[in-house]
Amino acid sequence: MQGDKLKSYIHLHFIVFVWGFTAVLGALITLDALPLVWFRMSIAVGLIILYAAFTKTRLKVPIKTLIGFLFAGLVIAMHWFTFFQAIKVSNVSVTLACLSTGAFFTSLLEPIFFGRKVILYEVLFGLVVIAGLYMIFHFEGNYLNGILLALTSAFLSATFSIINGKYAPVYDSVVISFYELLGGVFFFSLYLLFSGSFTMEFFTVSSSDWMWLFILGSFCTAYAFIASVHVMKHLSPYTVMLTINMEPIYGIILALLVFNDKEKMSGWFYIGAAIILTTVILNGILKNNTKKAK
Repeated sequence: MQGDKLKSYIHLHFIVFVWGFTAVLGALITLDALPLVWFRMSIAVGLIILYAAFTKTRLKVPIKTLIGFLFAGLVIAMHWFTFFQAIKVSNVSVTLACLSTGAFFTSLLEPIFFGRKVILYEVLFGLVVIAGLYMIFHFEGNYLNGILLALTSAFLSATFSIINGKYAPVYDSVVISFYELLGGVFFFSLYLLFSGSFTMEFFTVSSSDWMWLFILGSFCTAYAFIASVHVMKHLSPYTVMLTINMEPIYGIILALLVFNDKEKMSGWFYIGAAIILTTVILNGILKNNTKKAK
């Protein structure tokens, strides 16, 4: 059992590292954010179908559940769209720093969705996060559009995690991943179809972009989506939460290594980002201690 926990912990760190690399891939791929997300999700759906056939996973679900999965897919698709669009108009560092506010959007949304009381220290931590964001806004004002898009992406990520919190204990991770990713492809395809965007030019993709897209759709999406749910069976939610908070750190370090000067920010940016990340981690520690006390 202890061996399973250690393997799962190392595996989770690897998955979080892969998620951090997703932002770098978004900057390397020259496609606009919308086709980037469409290709990413389409590749992932195709691979999950093959995986489900190989493992003989039954994909049938009730109609009501199917609608819920498809709606969740639209939310995650919009999360990825705003995430990659933020990278395109700013850079990886700004996007990941703002994306780490997702935990506080979750703390604001949980009382609405689950009817729990608002916790005072979460409100105080929220104010500290705002202070960290102010530093980034004030000293990196030329990235305003990227910051707003990244915050929107963080809100959508929090919404998605709450929706999935109701499905994860009930349904197989392959089933959830398949229908949610399919939902994103479906809704984006409708938009692209009716806007007349499905042209030869849309499907004209460079060989380097195809390579990065396949890595993004297979390794960073299909694999990471399924594997992240699997490791959670052996780890506590607290351990998972703290480890996932390493994603912006991994991503910013990778971006600095890959893009060098393009990703170098002012000292105040890193102070603001450190305030946000530290506050998110402290929030998790307090939550864990509160649960233990109960």
